[in-house]
This record gives sequence, C-alpha cells and structure tokens, in this order.
Amino acid sequence: MPRYLVELAPLHSELILIIGAMVLLLWGAFRPETERQADIISWAAIGVLALAGIVLARQPLGNNTLFDGSFRFDAFARYVKMIVIISSAGALLLAPNDARRGKYLKFEYAVLLLLATAGMLMMISANDLISLYLSLELQSLALYVLAAFKRDDVRSSEAGLKYFVLGALSSGMLLYGASLVYGFTGATNFNDIAAVALTKGAGQNIGLIFGLVFLMVGLAFKISAVPFHMWTPDVYEGAPTPVTALFAAAPKAAAFALLTRVMITAFGGIKPQWQQIIIFLSIASMVLGAVAAIGQTNVKRLLAYSSIGNMGFVLVGLAAASPEGIEGVLIYLATYLVMTLGAFAVVLCMRRRSGPVEEIADLAGLATTNPGMAATMAIMMFSLAGIPPLAGFWGKYYVFLAAVKADLWPLAIIGVVASVVGAFYYIRIVIVMYVNDAKSGAENRFMRVPLRESTVMALACLITLLGFLPFPLRNGSLGDWIIATASAAARSLFG
Repeated sequence: MPRYLVELAPLHSELILIIGAMVLLLWGAFRPETERQADIISWAAIGVLALAGIVLARQPLGNNTLFDGSFRFDAFARYVKMIVIISSAGALLLAPNDARRGKYLKFEYAVLLLLATAGMLMMISANDLISLYLSLELQSLALYVLAAFKRDDVRSSEAGLKYFVLGALSSGMLLYGASLVYGFTGATNFNDIAAVALTKGAGQNIGLIFGLVFLMVGLAFKISAVPFHMWTPDVYEGAPTPVTALFAAAPKAAAFALLTRVMITAFGGIKPQWQQIIIFLSIASMVLGAVAAIGQTNVKRLLAYSSIGNMGFVLVGLAAASPEGIEGVLIYLATYLVMTLGAFAVVLCMRRRSGPVEEIADLAGLATTNPGMAATMAIMMFSLAGIPPLAGFWGKYYVFLAAVKADLWPLAIIGVVASVVGAFYYIRIVIVMYVNDAKSGAENRFMRVPLRESTVMALACLITLLGFLPFPLRNGSLGDWIIATASAAARSLFG
C-alpha cells in the first residue's frame, strides 16, 4: 500500500463513503433513470456503508491525528462513528419501499445520504474550528436536500425550507462564535484553545465566553435542544418518513459527539462556565419534551418531541463532565439508535389502501389486526419511557448515575420526574393499540409489513429486549460489551 494511503488510515472510512458516493453518482447519471436502477444503487450504498464500517472496526486504536491536528481519531470517535454508520444503513434500508409508493424513488437519495454520513464522520473527528465548520456544512447541505426530497409534496418542501433557513441561521451563529474564540485565543485547534482556557483568568474572559456561547447555540440547534428546537416538529412531520428516521438518529449522534469534544477537549479549563449552560439546556429539553408531547395527535410530531426530551437526558451526562458522564452519553446514544429505528419502522408500515396514515388514533386495535407490529411499537415505547429491564432504562440509569456522582442531584431528580411525565404519552400509544377497538372494514386495515421493515423491527426488538437482560450477571452480554466499549471511548476523550 502506498505510504500516503497508510498515513491517511484514520480517514479511510470517510474516503470510502465519499469515493463511493461519487462512483454511484456517475453510475446513476449515465444509466437510464428507473426505479430498479435506484433500488440497485440503494443496495450498493448500503454495501459502501458496510465496507466503511468494517474498515472502521479494523482501524487500530490510538490517538491518531491528521492535517496538523485538525482531525483526530480515537476510541471515542470510532464508537460514535459506528453508531452513525449503523443508523445511516438502517435508515437507507427503510427508504426504498416508502419512496416507491410515494413516487420519489431516485438514485440521488442514496448518494446524498452517503455524503451526509461522510460529513457526520468528519464532524466526530473534528479537532479544529475550521474542520468543525466544514464537516458540519457537508452534513447539513445534504440533509437540507433530503428533507425536501419529496418535491411534489408541499409539506416536504416546507420542511426543507424551514430546516434550511433555521440551519443557515444557526451556522451563522456558530461561525461568529468560532471567530470570537479565534480572536481571543489566537488559535483554531482544540488543543491550543484548551491551553488558553487553562490559563489563569480564562473564566473571566468575556470575549471567550461570548464566543463559546455562540458556538454552543449552533451546536444546540443541531441536536434540537430547547430553546433551539423550533424546526424539529415541523421537519419531522413534513419530511419523508425514512428521512425523519435518519434525522432522529445519525445527525443527532454526530452533533452530540462534536459538542462533547468541543466542551471536554477545547473548553475543559472553563468547565464551570459552560456547565451552567448545559444544565439549562438539559432541563429545558427534558421538561418541554415531556410536556409538549402530551397534546400531540400525530405520531411523527410526538416522536419529534420525544427526540427533544431524549437529547435533554443525554445532556445530563455531558453536564456531569466526567468519564462516567460521557460513558452514560455513549450508552444512551447506542440504545436510542435502536429504539428510534424500531419506532420509525412501525411508522413506515402505518399504511392503508388509501395511503399512509400518521395519527395516533389510526393505531386503534392494532394488537388485533397486526400483533407483531403492535408488539414492536409497544416494546419501543416502553423502552423510550425507561421501563426496566429494556435497553432504554440502562441509558437513563447511567446518565442519572453520573449526575449523582457529580453532585448534580437536582438535575437527576428533574430528569427522573420528566421521565415519569413522558411515560404518559408513550403508554398512551400502547393503550390505543391494545385497548381501543379497530375500525371495521377491509379498507381500514394496515397493509402487509414488507420484509425490510420487518427485519429492522425484529432486530430492534431483539436488542431492546435481550441486549441488557443478563446485565446483573455480568456474563458477557451485548450490553456488557457496549458498556465496556463506551467506558474505554469516554476515557480516551479525557486521556
């Protein structure tokens, strides 16, 4: 292998995705545009993601840096990158059937998803303000198009426009914050900024604090933390459902990893200043996510507010600002990925002869008409509510435990209360499916569940139910492996 390829080893996954996207773009552009062609390119894109994941898993661990320290590959980066690749592959697997029915099955969908995923992977490894911004925009520009991909649908076009306008505003704030940080530190590299943040009096540097605040605003928008969540319900409802499934999982994990690296690596020396902001964002997100979802009647809007609340729970771990806290963040992100894909697989199957339906009331009697689909949704809802011993419980357990160890008792208590309140709307969906009577008539029955969606549902149920079940015995379960890997990844960030 040429020397320059060996030196770029930490970047191989990103290069595979970008080269794969270019090859598939040329393939699609010079071949007849048919649904079969788009389906083949979709499967090829899943293969590219799988290859990138295999290369990533085989990449030797270490604190590898490239481009004068602006790109960093460590155990933390590998862990979150694997989450992003799995999320993107799952979302892409769910897309073709819905796209075919909605008449928006185009080969560009898979190409844009690969480019967005490459941007997410670069975000996770960004160790410089410039690489941070470039990778963030590579991800965002592709996602803006995906949100409005269903061009003939007014709701999809509106979702894409809202996401673009608000995303551009947040990017401007982030760039302004980065310029302030550079102006008051004279550096863009996170390690150099960290050296300035550790100097005496850095916590009283108003310019540095203002820059940090604007930087956090831009990143808070990407994870839809309150009060920068305005786009989330409308975009989730209007975008095509497979795109919504992608938005709910992969970009959130990547943006949260970037936020974590910025706070811990670059601004660890002024922790008391940014910790207060994180605590506020966490409380606001948990409370609004729990309360605002109660009145929702649309499943996708409800899951949007659920996503906001879940980002609040993840922020609890970041607020602890400790290896245990980041470990909790990583465990939560892994479990949230599984629950999100499982729930959206069910939403994609909410389809009757007349077309797709999205209202919670349409789930009435689902336990009678489609027991497997109802069971999957019930398991995902109970897990999102944090019912033990499902996977969602352990994510919350670890972030709350880290908050308690960091003496953030009030934050942990508020989180538990918000979790109890949020359980109301999750359990309401289960009640509708198992207690309410289904509407009579063949036209009111859901269509048969396709193989792709049923595969995602089965895997999600298996991991949610059994992944952490043997946890008290410590006998080598999947949950044990996730915990051990997350612990090593968290410590590499502090190392």
